[in-house]
Amino acid sequence: MPIVVALVGLGTGFLGVFLATNFFDIATFTPGIAAMIGLGVGIDYSLFIVTRYREGMHSGMSVEQAVAQAMDTAGRAVLFAGVVVVIAILGLMAAALPFMTAYAVAVALVVGFTIAVAITLLPALLGFVGTRIDKWGIKRFQQTAADSGTTFGTKIGRRIQRNPLAFAIASTALLLFLAIPVFTIDLGFTDAGANDQTMHSRRAYDLLATGFGPGFNNPFLVAVESDGQLDPAQLNTVADAIRAQPGVVTVSPPYINESGDVAVISIVPAMSIQDDSAVDLVHNLRDEVLPPLMEGTGNQAYVGGIAASFVDIVQKMVGRTPYFFMIVVGLSFLLLTVVFRSPVIALKAAIMNILSIGAAFGVVVAVFQWGWGSSLIGVDNKLPILAFMPMFLFSILFGLSMDYEVFLLSRIREAWANGRDTSDAVVDGLGVTARVISAAAAIMVVVFLSFVLTPDPIQKQFGIGLAFAILVDATVVRMVLVPATMELLGEWNWWFPSWLDKVTPHVNVEGSVRPVGAEATAAD
Repeated sequence: MPIVVALVGLGTGFLGVFLATNFFDIATFTPGIAAMIGLGVGIDYSLFIVTRYREGMHSGMSVEQAVAQAMDTAGRAVLFAGVVVVIAILGLMAAALPFMTAYAVAVALVVGFTIAVAITLLPALLGFVGTRIDKWGIKRFQQTAADSGTTFGTKIGRRIQRNPLAFAIASTALLLFLAIPVFTIDLGFTDAGANDQTMHSRRAYDLLATGFGPGFNNPFLVAVESDGQLDPAQLNTVADAIRAQPGVVTVSPPYINESGDVAVISIVPAMSIQDDSAVDLVHNLRDEVLPPLMEGTGNQAYVGGIAASFVDIVQKMVGRTPYFFMIVVGLSFLLLTVVFRSPVIALKAAIMNILSIGAAFGVVVAVFQWGWGSSLIGVDNKLPILAFMPMFLFSILFGLSMDYEVFLLSRIREAWANGRDTSDAVVDGLGVTARVISAAAAIMVVVFLSFVLTPDPIQKQFGIGLAFAILVDATVVRMVLVPATMELLGEWNWWFPSWLDKVTPHVNVEGSVRPVGAEATAAD
């Protein structure tokens, strides 16, 4: 059922994306990334609802009661978690780059339609299937409500309770260790030279690079503009000055347009755009070579080409990054504070998400930039980390990490609201969610890793980054670090200033609160 719902959500989401192409120019890699995320969240969201439905059925509820409880609890959590994912992805619009805005809209549409299908179609399917939900079940792997005290999650929760500080320190140290390669990250861009060797574009690239040099595939362009007529002699001087620069192989004669007010000079560098010296050459031309030559002439010179465009994109993204973080982290913090009535939990969730994302970035750097195991995934040379990858990955991973945080904390808060103390509530919540979170994460990891098989290096970087982040988040963070820190904080987890409580709207994701020992009723 989760697979069916995910496919329906993905199909409707892509209809929305196709409609969006009438308003946005969507990058060629966007559909693949959108499919990756749509399948992952679609299966995850449906799995949480189905699991809660089966839990109700095993406790003796009728089909109608089980569906109602599943939607009242897991359905609420899915809706809120999905909203956080959409907010995180739409935060990319803060970069103010058209291709990133289009990407954000496309992925947000897929996630949005997936949420809609999960909370509308899935309850109808559950009502139709009814008691046959466990038909052809594998008894060995089935878990009932009576098993909640003997699950792996309960056992590890009790073990963490005995020494929470040691578990918190060890898990944090592991995440920080995995994030070490981030400090050597080299942001850049790739071209056809990073494609699979079986592709025509890669073969043509290699032939041109071998015959004419690696820079022949990505020439620089210098455009000179004047309010009047350009002086050919002055343009020749500009060409000679460029020709004398280190890293320049050939410079074409200036080509002047018919009106005589614009000229173009083509430059073949000695390096590919994957080389850091290509960026140095762009800055050298823009800052050192051309300004003195234009001084006093009234002309303006601009450096273009693929390498120069990438430099501009990186500068734009770096300048907009603070706004991006303010939107994504700030709004997520506010939403978590409102929902769980605890700024402590919201702040802790944001910090832990950043730790897991940092660990994922570290692995991406080690694999693609350092080359550790890159040949195993079809990458035959070391690559820079795509300049827009950190912002892209952060938006997606922050949202997806919040999914598991919401699912776990909603069950913990539900137990706490029903009268359990914080320590027991953490164990109860972990006991009933550890199995489903692990299964959902395993499915998502497989989905993301499947994109490593594609020849596109962009999708390979996305696949590795997303898969490892989900793996770390669902194991080290949700199974160890969250229970350990909540055990250490105790009742401080639920601290909420009284003045803030009066002005903050109440949003309930744990469903109808039932007193301890109360029997489920139809009203539930």
